[in-house]
Amino acid sequence: MSRILVTGAAGFLGSHLCDQLLADGHEVIGMDNRVSGRTENLDDAFENGRFSFYDHDVTEFIHISGELDAVLHLASLASPVFYRDHPIKTLKVGALGTHKTLGLAKEKDATYLFTSTSEVYGDPEVNPQPEDYRGNVDPYGPRSCYDESKRYGESLVRAYRDKHDLDVRVARIFNTYGPRMRLDDGRVIPNFMKQALTGTDLTVYGDGEQTRSFCHVSDLIDGLVALLESDVEEPVNIGNPDERTINELAEVVLEVTRSGSEITHEELPPQDPKVRRPDISKAREVLDWEPAVPLQKGLKKSVGYFEGQL
Repeated sequence: MSRILVTGAAGFLGSHLCDQLLADGHEVIGMDNRVSGRTENLDDAFENGRFSFYDHDVTEFIHISGELDAVLHLASLASPVFYRDHPIKTLKVGALGTHKTLGLAKEKDATYLFTSTSEVYGDPEVNPQPEDYRGNVDPYGPRSCYDESKRYGESLVRAYRDKHDLDVRVARIFNTYGPRMRLDDGRVIPNFMKQALTGTDLTVYGDGEQTRSFCHVSDLIDGLVALLESDVEEPVNIGNPDERTINELAEVVLEVTRSGSEITHEELPPQDPKVRRPDISKAREVLDWEPAVPLQKGLKKSVGYFEGQL
């Protein structure tokens, strides 16, 4: 059994990761200030005697008594709605929050896992995106607060690895979906689910031919655990290489929800990436991991949750 701190524990991914670590027999300390996370995501975790929770902002000094085996830094405002509303807080979580959690890991001699993002590749000119692709990111663009917070975070993790010999992991997470996503998240799957289930037309931005690759949360969590348990200290893409156009996604959502909604088109937001697909060759090779849940099956498993949220 290990003693593990998870920041962003009340969020979509953080809560699922807490549940999995508890199921694996670990003691888990969750930390969240609930700007975008929700305590009800941790209802199952609170039933477990090996779980404790700290309501705390990771950009402030962090004190955890006792030993820690791992620090998993998931705290972030990953939703476009939230990081546009809180750009400075987003940057502080990526910079100060990463610095504070790295300092804690150094103090405890703990393994450190940083959840980065496919957004470090920006609007890619290479498809699919391998880990050695340096990206096409505008540091002064409308999405820069999130993109640059993660790029800076990765650099800080690298610096702690090289300067302090810290045992680190970096996961570059691609689009993930499933239960516990907020309906007001702003990302395409909760948007489509809400519209389809309420009989509202699905809003597709641009011509809908831009692509994304969607990974079910259960696969993503398996990938994070595999990375944590490995000895890989370089960034690893964790995502599903099944690339779909947004038009295709809309049709699948209409099918699984049995909705009579139509599809409408609106103007594409500025600097919206045209393609997004992970090259997961490295994850297959070094983690023996690849996603197992097809898009249609994953969406069917998620419909009940979104209906409940409505």
